[in-house]
Formats: sequence, C-alpha cells, structure tokens
Amino acid sequence: MTSGLTPVTLVLGGARSGKSAFAESLLEASSPTRLYLATGQAWDEEMRTRIAAHRDRRGAGWETIEAPVDLVQALEAHARAERPVLVDCLTLWVTNLMLGEHDIDAAFEKLAAVLPGLKGPVVFVSNEVGLGIVPENAMARAFRDHAGRLHQLIAGLADDVFFVAAGLPLKMKG
Repeated sequence: MTSGLTPVTLVLGGARSGKSAFAESLLEASSPTRLYLATGQAWDEEMRTRIAAHRDRRGAGWETIEAPVDLVQALEAHARAERPVLVDCLTLWVTNLMLGEHDIDAAFEKLAAVLPGLKGPVVFVSNEVGLGIVPENAMARAFRDHAGRLHQLIAGLADDVFFVAAGLPLKMKG
C-alpha cells in the first residue's frame, strides 16, 4: 500500500539539480516496492555510466522497466495501487519520440488521457529546458518547445508539482 503520494506528481529541474534523487525519495517514503520506468537509452559510454549511477543510487526495492517510446503502454500495464511508479524522464521520452519521428502531439494526448485511469500513483521527472537562451538550430528549438508543452500539460493534470534546484525542492502546486 502506498501512502503520501498523490495520483500524479511532476518533478522538474535542471541538469544535476537533484530532481531524480528527490523524486526517488518521494516513492521510497511511500512504499517498500517501487517501479522505475526508464526512458533513457544507452547510446554511448557516457550514457551507460549515467544509467549505472542511477541504478546504483536506487538500490533495493526498485524494479526497472525500460520504456523509451511506449511509455503509455508501460504505465497501463504496470501501474498498481500497491506500487508507485517513477518515470524518469519525460524529456528523454520527447527525444526518443523526435528521433523516431513519432507523432508527438498524439503521444502527448495519449499520455494525458491515460493518467486519470491509472491504478496507482505516478511521479514524472523532467528537465526544465526553457530557462536558457533560445537554441540556434531548429531541432533544438523544436525539442525545447515540445518539452515546454508537455510540462504544461502534465503540470495541469498533476496534483503536486515540484521544481528542484541545487537539491532543494520548491513545491509549486498541491
């Protein structure tokens, strides 16, 4: 049985802000068993090292399922009342959708539609990428714009929203 988590939580922050560790702590405080839906893909050695560090930090009590593109299907199949789900992270999911030339708007709509019917709490982690300068190339600008739209969509549906900077969470909603 989970306790203390609302049905949908969004945790935003910059790179190395502490957002993943904060999100993990929310789930660890709520249940002895937790599910980690990983959207990252290890395309190079640096990313393999990052993924290994995340796994090592989490330790026992976590099951990991990779869902680089089929996030909605994974949520529908694995969300349960007794085991909260952590999705880390939405911006990597956006990257995977873009690189796979998927219909991004349809994917966002599908994610939004599934959230009210999930059988257990879910915490989304995502990188806030819209606070910096305007990127110089079209793909980077499209990524920033997609991420911003997705964050607004999920934040609007979320019960709790946090922004993490320097390891410190700021509750923005809830």
